[in-house]
Amino acid sequence: MIVAVAAYTLTIPVTTPSSPTPTATLSPSPSPSPSPSPSPTPSPSPSPSPSPSPSPGGIVLRVITRHPYDILDVAKERFLQSELAKKYNIVDIKWLPIDPSQWIDTIKALATKPGREIDVAWGGGPTLFDMLIMEGLLAPITSEEVMKVLPDIPEEISGSPMIRKDKNGNILWIAAAIASFGFTINKQRLAEYGLPTPTAWKDLASPDFAVTLPTPSVGVADATKSTSNTRMYEIIVQAYGWVEGWKIITLMGANARIYDESGLVRDAAIRGDIAVGITIDFYGYTAQLQNPEQCEYRLPMDGTIVNGDPIALVYSSKHPEAAQAFIAWVLSPEGQTIWMHPNINRMPVNPKVFETPEGQKRPDLKRAYEETLEAAVIEFSDELALSYEEALRWFFYATITRPHEKLQEVWRELALAYLTGKITEEQFNNFIDELANPEKLKFKDPETGEELVFSEEVAKMLNMKIIKDVNYRNALLNEWTIAAEQRYQKVLDELLALIGG
Repeated sequence: MIVAVAAYTLTIPVTTPSSPTPTATLSPSPSPSPSPSPSPTPSPSPSPSPSPSPSPGGIVLRVITRHPYDILDVAKERFLQSELAKKYNIVDIKWLPIDPSQWIDTIKALATKPGREIDVAWGGGPTLFDMLIMEGLLAPITSEEVMKVLPDIPEEISGSPMIRKDKNGNILWIAAAIASFGFTINKQRLAEYGLPTPTAWKDLASPDFAVTLPTPSVGVADATKSTSNTRMYEIIVQAYGWVEGWKIITLMGANARIYDESGLVRDAAIRGDIAVGITIDFYGYTAQLQNPEQCEYRLPMDGTIVNGDPIALVYSSKHPEAAQAFIAWVLSPEGQTIWMHPNINRMPVNPKVFETPEGQKRPDLKRAYEETLEAAVIEFSDELALSYEEALRWFFYATITRPHEKLQEVWRELALAYLTGKITEEQFNNFIDELANPEKLKFKDPETGEELVFSEEVAKMLNMKIIKDVNYRNALLNEWTIAAEQRYQKVLDELLALIGG
């Protein structure tokens, strides 16, 4: 069921960039677990004129994006043939597929380079776009073209916002697609390994999946390389709590091969390189189409969320009318047909796309869309996730990705000792607590020298420092990695001493 409610707002501090184009700010949110922040005074933003202005030679839009080229190529071809592109004299689109950690710096840097200013941000998930708002990098969406299609867009789906507004009612981003998060299984590989079919996130942290090591049976992406996988780690943390969530994430990482891109996880599941990979929904549906006999996308029984994947007007745009024409097209039934493409398979935000000829050819996607609306969703706070997101991403990298070989070695020995009866369940759980409890990992703050543990509150405290100061972040990563390696070795030594290894 689609529920229409007042569009969501969010409380986050805003930094106004040095630019002649000011932007709007966010305000208090009804998120389930709010973290209060001061509400700054908003500054006015320019309102684009409702009619397009002629541009000699035509307009070239510049779009920063997290979407892969299988989406971008189809979108570009279809949009440039559209009536809106002709009306606004748009002759080309230049894509900038930038790593999420570089979006803020890239947008700011290009804003100072005439002719290279970014017009639109598209794809990457709500917390990435909320970070852009926090930095003052998005302008209000005001055009008549967007307003025409806006009534077709639900303001909320399964408790997640599809439209983000500031306290003055200005629209800062709109979801262009929706997504759930789960895992894609390869039935043949599961059977060959003799592994159970996973039904929950916690299953992927089970010692059962360690029996194939050093050949991993699970696939995940590094949190610093994938916004979708980051979102899954945030789901786990909010579903299970900070300590238990990190235990699951750490052991899942120990069971896994860690990929540099989320798309590589999908490809590995399709080929059968792994038995199960955590994926955003449309990667799972693509896997089902490409390998229908073996691949299946599953929603975890212990909870997922339905995200809106945003599109927004960037503050630096020199063509705001044309930029918003592109946004309007993406949101329209015509533009939403790109998600129906058999190589894309995304869930649309505008359900009217299923009334188009392209949509009517995809009853499978319509069923998946309806199942997504009925998925077992957890109570999830975007604001809470944003408050520690960078700390979470880099802690994953420093304690799981970097020392992965040592982590995997220890976990394999520990899992096999338990499965063969060499240690009791109580001993096994105690070792897991020593291995993966974030609040037992002690490290020194590189700035103050204070000894800390990685609690949720400490993660929130470190978050902005990590964003703002690369040198601090790098020093902190070294502290975390050294501490992680030391505790992994300590657990291994204690285990071997216990079992006589």
